[in-house]
Parts: sequence; C-alpha cells; structure tokens
Amino acid sequence: MSPGRPTRRVLFGTASVAAAAALTAGTAWACPPDPGNQQTRVASAQGEGRDLGAHAGHGPRDVGKTSQRVSNAIKGVKPVGNVPDAKESTSLVFMDYGKGKNKRTIMYVSGRFGLKAYDLTADPKSPPLVGTFDLPGFWQGEDTEADHKRKIIYLSRDPRAFGGNTDTGESGIYVIDVSKPESLKQLTYVKVPAGHTTSCVNDCRYLWTGGPAKASWMPADWAGRPVWVTDVRDPRRPKVFQNPIDTGRNDGTTDYTHDIQVDAAGIAWASGRGGVRGYHTEGRRWDPVKKRFRKATAWDPVPYAGGGIDEATTNSSFMHNSFRAVGRTWNQGPDPRKWGVGQVLIVTEETFNEGCANDGLLVFASLKGSYGGQGWRSTPDNKFRLRTLGTWGVAGQEGSRPDTDDCSAHYFDIRNGVLAQSFYSQGTRFLDVRDPTNPKQIAYFRPDDSRAWAAYYHGKYVYVADHARGIDVLETTFGRS
Repeated sequence: MSPGRPTRRVLFGTASVAAAAALTAGTAWACPPDPGNQQTRVASAQGEGRDLGAHAGHGPRDVGKTSQRVSNAIKGVKPVGNVPDAKESTSLVFMDYGKGKNKRTIMYVSGRFGLKAYDLTADPKSPPLVGTFDLPGFWQGEDTEADHKRKIIYLSRDPRAFGGNTDTGESGIYVIDVSKPESLKQLTYVKVPAGHTTSCVNDCRYLWTGGPAKASWMPADWAGRPVWVTDVRDPRRPKVFQNPIDTGRNDGTTDYTHDIQVDAAGIAWASGRGGVRGYHTEGRRWDPVKKRFRKATAWDPVPYAGGGIDEATTNSSFMHNSFRAVGRTWNQGPDPRKWGVGQVLIVTEETFNEGCANDGLLVFASLKGSYGGQGWRSTPDNKFRLRTLGTWGVAGQEGSRPDTDDCSAHYFDIRNGVLAQSFYSQGTRFLDVRDPTNPKQIAYFRPDDSRAWAAYYHGKYVYVADHARGIDVLETTFGRS
C-alpha cells in the first residue's frame, strides 16, 4: 500500500456500515464519509463555545476560583513573569527562527482563543504578543504539535469545540503556517474522525490523531476513539487514512487513545485508556505479535513494548501521556546506571474521582517483560500489566490545598532528573525522579487561583500554561535547573 494513497477499505469495518450510512444521510459534519482526501476551509471564528470537558473525567469546575482559606504556596522557585492575556491556554510550543545573533525565539500558545505568538527574544520574562490566529471557542489544541523545519503548527480540533459534542461535533486538524510569526495563516483544514490531540511521527511527515470518547455512530463495541493517521508530506493537501490504528488497546477492546509522545529513539508511545503501548513507525522491524520481520510505517506500525498499568497501584486505567529517557535524553530521567537506559516509562494517569487522594497520579512503570507483544495479546481473562515501580500524588503533600478535589496529574517536562508537572488547582510540582521507587518533591508553585495544565523547561526558565492565570514564568532556585 502506497503512503500517498490511503486505503479505500471500509472506514470502521463491517460493524459500522449501518452507522456510517446513517451518518452520511444525517449530520453532514459528524464524520466525513470519505476522509481519504477531504479538505474543508472553515471560518476562523464560529461563535463562542462552552467548555464541555476535555478528558476522561473533565467537567465543568471552578476554574481558578480563589479561596479565602488558602494562600499562595511557593518553594524552590521564584516567579519572575506572567503573561495574563494568555488565559485559557492549554499548551506551549517554542520555535526558533534564524541563527547566531539573528536568532529569534517565539513561544506559541494554544488555547480557547486559537493560537497566539509571543516573542521571547528581547525579554523572555515578559514577551510581547506579535501574532494571533483567532478561533474563539476553540477546543482543544492540547499538547499542540509543530513542524519546526517547515514552520507549521497543527491544531487539533476536538468535536466539543464551538459548542459541539462527541456525537454531532466536527473534529479535525488546522494546518497553520507560522513562517512569519506576525502573520499566522491557515494553509488548510482537514476533517478527521478523531481530534482531541494530534502528534507528529516520522519527522512530521505524518500525524497521529486520537480521542476523545467515541461518537454514537462509531462501532458499538468501541469504548473510545483510537488513532487516525494523516499524511502531511504536502501540508496543503493532507490525506487521512481510513483505517484507524492502536485498536484493541484495552485488553482487546478498542478504546480512547489520548496522546502520542515520540521518544528520542523514534518509538511512538500511545497513551490512553488501557495503558501505554509503543510502536516502531519506520524501518524493517521484528513484529512480536505476528512473529516475523516486516516494514514499519506510520499507517501500519510495528508493536515494540508496553501495555496496561497495574490498576492496583493507580486510581483508573486512563493514561494521559508518557516519557521514556533514551537516545539523546538517556540520562534525563531515572538513574540509567541502576534502572537501565529506556527501561522505565514515566506516565501521567489522569482521572477525577471523589477526593483528592483518588485523582490521577504520576506513575513509573518498568518495560521489562513487555517486549514480546504481551500488551497486544492482553484479554480480560488473561491480563498483562506492566510492573509499577512507584507513584506520586499531590494529595497531602507540602504546599497542597486541602479544599479542592481538582488534583489530577497532567502534562510534565523533565530535565536532569527533575520532573516539572502541573496538577491543575494544585499548581506545578518539581520532583526528583532519579529513583522511580521514591520520587521526592523538591519545589512547588501553587498560586491559590491556579489551573495549571502544563509545565515546560525552556532556557533558564520554566513556563507554566495556566488556564486561569495565563503563562507563569518561573526561575528555579533549588539548585538543579
């Protein structure tokens, strides 16, 4: 099968023929009847939308509500700046332009507003806004992805954007030309059956797009949306492969694939309900499921390792994102001399249960014993689970608020063994993770109105995308920056 000509087989298989037929006769934009080469240009503004929730447990909450019973809690870091007009931000991308003395760094912020560009070059603590791509009511652009070589940003549109829902809302990908930060332009927009997150694979020649929860017109035996692959070698003419991948992820059931992280060795790690599984996407590889060597591609990847996370050690089976220290990052996470290079998967579990102690955790799992395709053969009667080495939750920790249940772990970044992770209303926590069996908090930044979504190391600072506060700029003072 040629990568340039996506398969023309039935979109979801025989189980969904009736649903697909009903769909094409009804709501025009709920699912493209032939997404193989479909493009649609949409207006930049389609009305203000409501936040109908983003993840497995997201729902309407007190976003950034200040409590009179608590005050700011800060240790080991110093706030040095804030970008207040980036409120309702969800993720950041840092992109360099030019070299040497002419080098310019732009921080792109995605959020309910669409995309904003801030120039960090002159003042990284208080960067001026230099460009916008306006999409009021947009959702969601979480973990926004960029092609740094071609200067393109991909914004993933969740079906709940602009007041939609998972049944009738439209999902897809905006392809934004950011070659000129002052003039952000839409190259095209393509409908995709998924749209919560989209991620680059194979040097941004292809995108993997997953989530959120399934629509009613999808197969009855699905529990969530898997991954669809889009060929963006020609970014003006993206082509969506009709057959999804990362199916059967939850003990054989096709479920919600939330996000993809590609490690420094090129393995694409797909996180979602049912755990985290890694795939080869290029080269001739050994397939432990089919038990033969075969060619790995973005649209037909080869299983590598991974599987479910032991539910006895977590509060749910919903895994949100992950990181594996390998390649150029081999020494950034758990001590490789003791734990091996690339043998520990660091995972965010995201869930919102009753009580802070029952919310999502930071999880450390061993990949040992998962390289034989066990994560692809797991069934309810014969489950395979990765061994949990340790977990860390914010409940009861120094600097935590006692008056909120909004405590789930979310996106993180890592540098020199110190992981910076956002925990929504519990702010951003800095953890020494050299020993994954005993992660230790060494610093925290928890404003009383925090709604922290993601933390990023960049240069000498840490940038926190906070849905209520905008972008907080922090300088670490704990001695390991």
